[in-house]
Amino acid sequence: MTPVRVLAVASEVYPLVKTGGLADVVGALPAALKQYGVTTRTLVPGYPDVLKALATAETLLHWPEFYGGPIRVLGGTHDGLDLFALDAPHLYARPGNPYVGPDGRDWPDNGIRFAALSRMAAEIGQGAITSFVPDIVHAHDWQAGLAPALLHYAGQPRPGTVMTVHNLAYQGQFSPDMLTAFGLPGESYALHGVEYFGGISFLKAGLRFADRITTVSPTYAKEIQSDEGGMGLGGLLRERSGVLSGILNGIDISVWNPATDPDIAARFSAEQPAERAANKAALQRRFGLDPAPDAMLLGVISRLSWQKGLDLLLEVIPTILREGMQLALLGSGDRDLQDRYAALARDNPGRIAVVIGYDEALAHLIQAGSDALVVPSRFEPCGLTQLCALRYGAVPIVSRVGGLADTVLDFDEVAITGDAPTGVKFAPVTSDALAHGLRKANLLFNDKVTWRRLQQAGMATDVSWHNRAGRYAALYRELATTRR
Repeated sequence: MTPVRVLAVASEVYPLVKTGGLADVVGALPAALKQYGVTTRTLVPGYPDVLKALATAETLLHWPEFYGGPIRVLGGTHDGLDLFALDAPHLYARPGNPYVGPDGRDWPDNGIRFAALSRMAAEIGQGAITSFVPDIVHAHDWQAGLAPALLHYAGQPRPGTVMTVHNLAYQGQFSPDMLTAFGLPGESYALHGVEYFGGISFLKAGLRFADRITTVSPTYAKEIQSDEGGMGLGGLLRERSGVLSGILNGIDISVWNPATDPDIAARFSAEQPAERAANKAALQRRFGLDPAPDAMLLGVISRLSWQKGLDLLLEVIPTILREGMQLALLGSGDRDLQDRYAALARDNPGRIAVVIGYDEALAHLIQAGSDALVVPSRFEPCGLTQLCALRYGAVPIVSRVGGLADTVLDFDEVAITGDAPTGVKFAPVTSDALAHGLRKANLLFNDKVTWRRLQQAGMATDVSWHNRAGRYAALYRELATTRR
């Protein structure tokens, strides 16, 4: 097996910095790739938490001027991850959310901040760190999207490039006046370059110039080639369909393991599921819900946004109450949605409870204690919460889109696949269809034998990176071979 060296480039990585599923993927994939002969180093911005974790790291590069200030590149290991950190205090020495300032607005220099990340990826790709010259540069989402373009315009021998779209809705759009500041040549500002509706799009740059494009589920790969699902990039993705593939995400099953999880009230497994009841009781206490073991407890762990369909869930609250269900929601996002959910919780004590924000440990308890996890997204590239739910025996109730469609099996599909059902899907993505899905799930919940079979089938589903990482390894190896 020919070894392959990959430089992964991303704006966040679990457990050091996380705002969403991107961090989980970037943090878990390198370990899964090792069995396939792939060595990965991950380049991330030198945020305060990253530098703290790499306090004893080696300085590999030191430049007095790089996008407005001095920088170092540190090399070190944390929690099994081999990392490069771009230590640029003028760009990344800011507390809190990596993209948003204390006023809730994007940092005004985000374009420069992530152009610098992409430029350093290109520099490392071209041998700036002699101890690690990658065969592949793998850019994740728009924040790394300039890396394939910068390598292309350098006009020098370069590694192969892969661009992964985790969510096409986030495209990294900036003023054309920033072209030179980003380090791009004038010729790049063109229809077949980085120009996008009169501006510059980092994501388009990656999609245009990467040798291979991946996204995080097969169904999403098809959806984004349509005019509607493509969000302005459908034509480009159709043009490049020959190098586009969908590879399902996995989760780190050592972190998400109900048999060893330190953040839940009682550990359990598919073989010994009885302690799940203790987690439900603990979750009800934690959220101040009525201690009702026979009421179906719905969990939600989500960004509160239109994309995630959380406005639709608001519309079906009467169904939830009428059917005798409970709801425990953890999330933050749109201020109006936050306020409306908080008001619902105040008006329905014991039945609906909401925690605004994000708490990793509480997310584990919701997975372990909910009877079902609701994911009503209008579009969903892959989704990780439903994978965790399968692992923890919380039956997913999901919209039939993107990775949700690919990872959950409903009763009406098993006759075709021959597999056991693992959840409930609804379509179209409307409040009426969601209400129907909730009523269907409640009927199944009250049939304890059927519900137990759903849980068992879900917990037996392989949601790990094991086989999925193999597809990335094959893609890397094929691309590296063509570049040699």
